[in-house]
Amino acid sequence: MAPTLLTAALGALLAAALLGPAFDGRSVAVVVAAALLPTLDAAASLAIPGATNALLHNLWLPLALAGLLHWDTALRDRSALRERHGWRGVRIGWVTLAGFAVAGVAPDLFGDPGVNLLYPVENAYYVVDGLLLFSTQDGVVQTFVSTAGDGPGLLPLESTGTADARPIGTWVNPDGRPGLALGVEREFVVVDAGWQAVVVASAVASLAVRFRPWERVRSSTAASGDAGEASR
Repeated sequence: MAPTLLTAALGALLAAALLGPAFDGRSVAVVVAAALLPTLDAAASLAIPGATNALLHNLWLPLALAGLLHWDTALRDRSALRERHGWRGVRIGWVTLAGFAVAGVAPDLFGDPGVNLLYPVENAYYVVDGLLLFSTQDGVVQTFVSTAGDGPGLLPLESTGTADARPIGTWVNPDGRPGLALGVEREFVVVDAGWQAVVVASAVASLAVRFRPWERVRSSTAASGDAGEASR
C-alpha cells in the first residue's frame, strides 16, 4: 500500500489544481479525506480476509459514484447537489471523486502488489506495468499496447496473485490476515522513495501558494472594514 503521506499529498495536489474558485480550506480537506478513504481497508482486513487493497480499492465503487454524480448533475431536470450546494457542490463533488480514484486507488494500482480491481467478483490483484521510451536505434519503444495476435490488446495489467496466497501487510495489520496480532513490529512508512518526498514537498508548496491570495483578500477586506468603521 502506498504511504499515507503520499496519498494525502496527491489529494492536495489535485485539490490545488482542480478546485478553481471553489478552493478553500474546507474543500481541500474534503478532497484529501476522500484520497485517504481507501487506506481504511487495511483496518477492515483485521476482520475481513483479503480486504487490503480490495474492499475500497475496487473498480465498482468509483464507477458507481461517477454514474451517480453524472446522473444527478447532468441528466436530472433538477440536481439535488446543485440545488443544495450550488456550483461549488458540483465542482467539489467531481474533484472529490478524482481524489478518491486518482490519489487513493491509482498509486497502489501502479505499484506492487497491486489492487484487487474486481473484488468481490474476483479475488486477484492486478498491477499496471509498462514502458515508454525513445531509443536512437529502435525509435519509440512501448509495452503498454501490443499489436501482436489478432488485434491490439492491453498488456500492462498483470495479475500478481490472490489475497489468499498473498496477504498484504500494513502497519495496522502486519501479517495481512484477520485478527489483531499483538507483540509484532509495526512500521509506519512516511515515504519510501526520493520521488515521494518530492511529491509531498510539491503539495506543501502548491497549497501555500494557493492559500496566500485568499489570505491577502481577507486581510484587505478586513482593513477596508476597519477603515470604514473608523471614518464613521
